[in-house]
Amino acid sequence: MKENRRNFMKALGLSSGTLFIDPFGETLVPGEKILDTAPKGLNVYKKRSLTTDVLVIGGGMSGICAALAAARNGSKVVFIQNRSRLGGNASSEIRMHISGSSVLKQVWRETGLLEEIMLDDSVLNQQNAYPMFDFVMYDKVASEPNITLLLDTVLYTAQSSGRKIQSVTAFCSPTEEIYEIKARHFADCTGDGTLAALVGASYMRGREAQSQWNESVGQPVADKAGMGNSLLFMADDFKKPMPFVAPKWARKYQFEDFRHRGISSIEYGYWWLELAGKYDVVNDGQALRHELLAVLFGVWDYIKNSGNHPESETWALTWVGMIQGKRESRRITGDLIMSQRDVQVPQDYPDRVAYGGWPLDDHPPEGMDDTSIKPNRGISLKGPYSIPLRTLYSKDFDNLWMAGRNISVSHVALSSTRVMATCATLGQAIGTAMNYAITHNLTGRGIVNSNKDITALQQILLRQDQSLLNVTNADTNDLARKAAVSASAEDGQYAAATVTDGVNRDIADKKPHQWRAPVQAGNEPWIALKWSAPVSVGQVEFTFDTGLNRFLRISGQKVVMDDQVRGLQPETVADFKVEALLDGKVVHTEFVINNYYRKVALKFKPVRVDSIRVTVSRTNGDKNARIFEIRCYA
Repeated sequence: MKENRRNFMKALGLSSGTLFIDPFGETLVPGEKILDTAPKGLNVYKKRSLTTDVLVIGGGMSGICAALAAARNGSKVVFIQNRSRLGGNASSEIRMHISGSSVLKQVWRETGLLEEIMLDDSVLNQQNAYPMFDFVMYDKVASEPNITLLLDTVLYTAQSSGRKIQSVTAFCSPTEEIYEIKARHFADCTGDGTLAALVGASYMRGREAQSQWNESVGQPVADKAGMGNSLLFMADDFKKPMPFVAPKWARKYQFEDFRHRGISSIEYGYWWLELAGKYDVVNDGQALRHELLAVLFGVWDYIKNSGNHPESETWALTWVGMIQGKRESRRITGDLIMSQRDVQVPQDYPDRVAYGGWPLDDHPPEGMDDTSIKPNRGISLKGPYSIPLRTLYSKDFDNLWMAGRNISVSHVALSSTRVMATCATLGQAIGTAMNYAITHNLTGRGIVNSNKDITALQQILLRQDQSLLNVTNADTNDLARKAAVSASAEDGQYAAATVTDGVNRDIADKKPHQWRAPVQAGNEPWIALKWSAPVSVGQVEFTFDTGLNRFLRISGQKVVMDDQVRGLQPETVADFKVEALLDGKVVHTEFVINNYYRKVALKFKPVRVDSIRVTVSRTNGDKNARIFEIRCYA
């Protein structure tokens, strides 16, 4: 334990030249050993012990989805975040919009928990306010009874034995509490791979040589550099002159500095306000933040005072980020390391649990230190690619999982997998997998090496609307698969039978995978499932259409927000009735009104039925009722 702590303090740059007051009551003084007891009066922290099934560390999109997935599947979860808000790079503290496979401009918007969160935000936060998006995420987590959320809580050290992590210690400065947290499984969603580093798990850092993974866009020679950090800003038009005086330490820029960096809008900027290079993006964070502020204010000074942007005269900054958005640091080594070919030449990994679709989007570490270099190199993809479970657990520990930008990928592959929509689906994948490992007494490797178990995990993920490629419904417990399907009406090729074809979304295969029928007042279409003999049904699940061909995200940039429907998605079924029938008589009825979710599950006391009939009375705007999938369970 003490060795881990010494190494961690050294990594933080606190092992020399600094007096560090240890919240555990130990004092670290230059040249001295760690004391066994604290000087009297310094130990004010209260100690708390927690035991749980799953510990998720890191409150970005991957951590949120990992915690929710594990909890909803039945695990008790402790979820720690080192800041007061959830969301990571998507939070109001950083304000980067969530990007992913939607960039393909096809049908591949990520679904599952991320879709649920973004639909909530679209409806409940139509004012497009980042602080309200924070609370959409907070409400989602705080409303889950299986999650114990600890905000402002920093991972400090960890204890392990053999191939198992046993516990971690974290502290919360605002409440003066120390938490010792024991868990069966641990999810490193820190982005920096902090837990992995603490326990000595293998990880990668920097840019590999082309020869290592046969990557054509890799480096000629390996180095320790990587993509940099960014600070964003927001501004508004105040309709009157708004002068700006830059701080004396702001950098100075000229017209030629922006030959590769467009200043197309000034209300939100800019992802290319980036630095890494000579900095360690983790350990040099304090100095790096100051230099990024110098860059930011220098760019704004150029916009306001160079004379090249007269439209900025009435504009003023309304928010400046103080927490850096990170792109890259440690990447934890799993049983498989994805590389460039895995992204550009997709394959159906047998253990696939998520997918990505963002371009290979590498950023030079020089960033704004060398404006003669383009700020990124983007190579677009033709379609999405699968991500296997083997990249989401540590090869060295049986209970260490990872999701986010710290997964097992090369630097080149990371340039695609790092974006938040992809990271969110990775979180859902490991949250579900951790619960499966607990209930079946398995490790991640054990799941992968068992065709039965990896297939079962994929079916759970698919049922819970996770983004998967070429996996169809083969759930033997789904009674709907054995039913005959009919409807009062069908819109052309969108036949009733498609709701049980095993595909719960459009997949660009030129085939319809949803039932459609016109709906209007006085004309309420119905679709029915009928069994040859009575069955017991206590749950009916639906997958509706939410316009996956569009973007759905929050951003401070107007052009990004223009490319979506903010509020209710018009294709979605809003009001509908579910009737359970036996011998032609209704034995149970469920009503749903004002729905806007894609995935809806109705639970009720099981009843004997020979038919289920669904009647749609209203959509959120579309002329047709649209249903991708209906499932029924006992």
